[in-house]
Amino acid sequence: MLAQLADVHFGYPGTDIFESLSFQVNPGQRIGLVGPNGAGKSTLLRLLVGDLVPDRGQVVRARGKDVAYLHQSQEFHGAGSLWDTLLLPFAPLLAMRAELSQLHDQIAALSHEEAESDAGQALLRRYGNLEHEYSHHDGYNLEVRAKALAYDLGFTDADLVRAVGTLSGGERGRVELAKVLLQQPDLLLLDEPTNHLDVEAVEHLESRLKDWADTRAFVVISHDRYFLQAVCNEIVDVEDGDVVRYPGSYEKYLVARAERHEQLSAAFERQQDEIARTEDFIRKNLAGQKTNQAKSRRKMLEKVDRLSRHRDTWAEAGEIGLRFAVSDHRGAKEAIRTDRLELGFGDEPSLLRDFTTTLYRGERVGIIGPNGAGKTTLMKALIGRGPLRSGHAYLGPEVRIGYFDQKLSDLDEANSLIDEIRSVRGDWNEDKTRSYLGRFRFTGEDGFKKVRGLSGGERNRLQLAKLMLRPVNLLVMDEPTNHLDIPARETLEEALCAFDGTLLVVSHDRYFLDRVVTKLFHLDPKTASIDIQVGNYSDWKRRLAEADRAKAEAAQQAAAAAKAGPKAAAAKAPAKAAAAPDDASDKAKRLQEYEAKKDRERQRDRKVKRLAQVEGDISKYEARLKELRDILSAEHGGDWQKLHKLVDEEQETDRKLQSLLTEWESLSSELS
Repeated sequence: MLAQLADVHFGYPGTDIFESLSFQVNPGQRIGLVGPNGAGKSTLLRLLVGDLVPDRGQVVRARGKDVAYLHQSQEFHGAGSLWDTLLLPFAPLLAMRAELSQLHDQIAALSHEEAESDAGQALLRRYGNLEHEYSHHDGYNLEVRAKALAYDLGFTDADLVRAVGTLSGGERGRVELAKVLLQQPDLLLLDEPTNHLDVEAVEHLESRLKDWADTRAFVVISHDRYFLQAVCNEIVDVEDGDVVRYPGSYEKYLVARAERHEQLSAAFERQQDEIARTEDFIRKNLAGQKTNQAKSRRKMLEKVDRLSRHRDTWAEAGEIGLRFAVSDHRGAKEAIRTDRLELGFGDEPSLLRDFTTTLYRGERVGIIGPNGAGKTTLMKALIGRGPLRSGHAYLGPEVRIGYFDQKLSDLDEANSLIDEIRSVRGDWNEDKTRSYLGRFRFTGEDGFKKVRGLSGGERNRLQLAKLMLRPVNLLVMDEPTNHLDIPARETLEEALCAFDGTLLVVSHDRYFLDRVVTKLFHLDPKTASIDIQVGNYSDWKRRLAEADRAKAEAAQQAAAAAKAGPKAAAAKAPAKAAAAPDDASDKAKRLQEYEAKKDRERQRDRKVKRLAQVEGDISKYEARLKELRDILSAEHGGDWQKLHKLVDEEQETDRKLQSLLTEWESLSSELS
């Protein structure tokens, strides 16, 4: 056992968070904490680490075990450089290193007689004990580990010497994450660690947590579904002041949770039916021939431990009325067109050069790339809200933009929620406005809250609520899933999939990208260019892996040919080879050309095979889409749950089909 909560009660004034909570973390556990915003996930971590003291109950932490905690939001204190801040937790280890150096010099200066003396032997023992402890804490590799981790999280050598006062909020968050990971504690507590990380950094973090020692454990709060699937071997659902543990992956959790909630709902309904039958029997027979039986059943009924109607808090959290209003004018065929676009600030190198492309009506484009690559800058430039060094960006006629700013600058801190909604719909009265806010989980007196008092998730929902009131045909969204819990993310994804317009979105949520986009813009800061790929994030990663394998195969073949070539030439004509270096050079050149030709043929063969595969997939998806639409046009007998699932499948099948058709067009063009 590393940490334990035993019969813990905790609450804030007027609100109980946990009653009789029991929770334990053991070595080898990799726990993902999930649940709607406000369920108490962060509170649970703070109880474990000791930041909060329970009203009653016990918090037990194993002696001699280190605990490190990454807060979701924290005050950042530090001076000096980023590198200095990164090594702050290791001050004792660095002091140990300094003492070792001092002892080494003292021992080196001893004469033979002094070394044999009691004082000399004491120095040697101190040095040996200290060196053993220093080595045990991996002091010799501290800087190497720190630099490797900093690089994985997106920092450069130039960043390491920057003053911490110049770092952005996102950069400071990454520094804090690096600090807790470097400590390699026995118990690691992480609250939303993927915030402020680009996709590549998230995948590096996944790799590190996958290799977390079995003697250690971690508990992580995250709304990143791919991240949870990659690193966790247990999911803990926090709901209604309690925790429910589900062993296995996130995907297994989804299945097990659905089954559990069905069972609980069914148990409640069965009990209600039994109670109703018993009450009916009592009512009919209390004054009749079966009076004694009726009285007996009434006593039994009074003793029944009645079940409460089961609440699925996740389902409730997902009941957000997200539907984007589409403008009456869908616009021209071209939504956005660029001509030799160049982006940059001041004297700094260009973020993007010579970018020409067309974004067509109905396309769904995701923008990805490392932090600082210029994703937000590009997005603003495309819609005329950002400076250009050169080139042009054109909006199509009748294009109406809906813009979601990750900084939420459209919200007025002094306004109430009602004020914010009525700033868009001034014709609505208070009742209608509060009713609309209720669709976004703002109930009761929430409408009178000030924006300044809202959490990050609440601000996001309010911004979405405002955005949905404006009819648009081009949605431009910068990190729209930030601070949203999983149910809200899923609802947003469904709304975007149903949006009959053009979508341009910056996101580091890979699951979100897979669901809503059909094309990717990948910004490469090294070349100041954009790699355009048809498909979603998983499609892009698969193509990268295929390209890497092809390069590796070509390199191996070239190396083998280069190794075999000279030997073969020497065996056939050693004298001529020695006498005719130009001929040998020509042979090497021809060999290189031959290998390049073979590589092109292999690439073409792969594209031909992929084209055939895509054509087969298109046929299957077309058949399934027709089947689903035939079913949907038939009578369903009022089974709305089944209908909802069919509609979801129909939309997802259509999205995949469109993606395949786009890929088919691209492959056909390349092979023609």
